[in-house]
Parts: sequence; C-alpha cells; structure tokens
Amino acid sequence: MNGNKYLLDTNIVLYIIGGKIEPSDIPKGKYSISFITELELLGYSGLSFEESRIIEEYLSSAVIFDINQQIKQKTILLRRKHKIKLPDAIICATAIWSGARLVTTDKALKSIESVIVL
Repeated sequence: MNGNKYLLDTNIVLYIIGGKIEPSDIPKGKYSISFITELELLGYSGLSFEESRIIEEYLSSAVIFDINQQIKQKTILLRRKHKIKLPDAIICATAIWSGARLVTTDKALKSIESVIVL
C-alpha cells in the first residue's frame, strides 16, 4: 500500500469545503474520492445554488473512482464482515482497491483495514 495515497470520505470533503477543517489537517499526499462521495455531495436536497457551484468546482479537479468488479467483490466482503452501510462499504472497498488509505471522521469505520479516522 502506498502511504501517500488517500481516498477522502464524504464527511472530510464537506468539512474542507465548509471550512471546518483545513486541508493541512489531513495527511499530505495524492487525494481521490469514490463516485459515492460525488453522488452524496450533489444529491443533497437542501443544496443551495452557491453550495452546488462550490461542490462542482471541487469535483472538477478531483480524481473520482467509479465502481468495478473488484470493488464490488470487496464491498460484499466488507459488508458481510463489518455489517456496515452500503455507501460506506463501497467507499472503503474503493480505498482498498486503489491502494489508498481512507480518511474519514466516521468512527464506525476504524476497525476496517486502511482507514484513518480524524
């Protein structure tokens, strides 16, 4: 596993965009997100025009991983083993598949391999 590759969970992206955490608060390296994070960010029903614009600007420069067969298989295994929600399992599986560590504030995910909980 490459120590300088990180997949950002949806909550981390929201905190960065919202100014609740500084990018310097997360480990230095190459960042990516899962397509699930893209869907969660843009799918919120209460999103204002300005918030949508900020999110779309952020996403335009982000590396976004789509689902593939390996991610599907790892998702299934993670759900069976850890009994986590499907979006969380997909995001964790994407991190593992991509060789990245997941950066999140979700303490429920701390028992999963390659997860950094801030």
